[in-house]
Amino acid sequence: MEKSKLKELKKDYVKLQKKYNLPDFEKLNQDFYIEKTAEIETDYLIREIRKFMADKFSNYLRFIEAILNPINVPMFIFSIVKSMDTKEKEKLSKVYEKLVKTEVTLIELDIQFSEEKEAKFIKEYYKIWQEIKKDILSFIGTLKKNWGNKIKVNDKDYFG
Repeated sequence: MEKSKLKELKKDYVKLQKKYNLPDFEKLNQDFYIEKTAEIETDYLIREIRKFMADKFSNYLRFIEAILNPINVPMFIFSIVKSMDTKEKEKLSKVYEKLVKTEVTLIELDIQFSEEKEAKFIKEYYKIWQEIKKDILSFIGTLKKNWGNKIKVNDKDYFG
């Protein structure tokens, strides 16, 4: 990516940041890869930033959904599910609820553009993401710790 495009993106973002009190560019970029919006020619930068956030939220929603409701999922998902205790499932369910709320809000924003609502989404859901990612990292830590445990699948030994 050309440095000039990224510099221009940062200048444009600073204007939006000041207008709507948005999170710092670098922090938002670390979590949502918004520097890629420099490659997109648009009159609505704020919407493009929100779309990058939406992609991440949607990906985690699908992953957690597969764990909480494992139907037609890859085999490794079953080993994850079997290694989880009730407390982890409850925690993951709460994360799932937050992500579902995010998804509904994203649908509304896709249907009717409003710069103010886009900015509000970015501010609110950046903060929510900071909470969600802690829970997901905690879950991943537990998952990695239990990964080597032996799990029975159809009366056969399975190492998840």
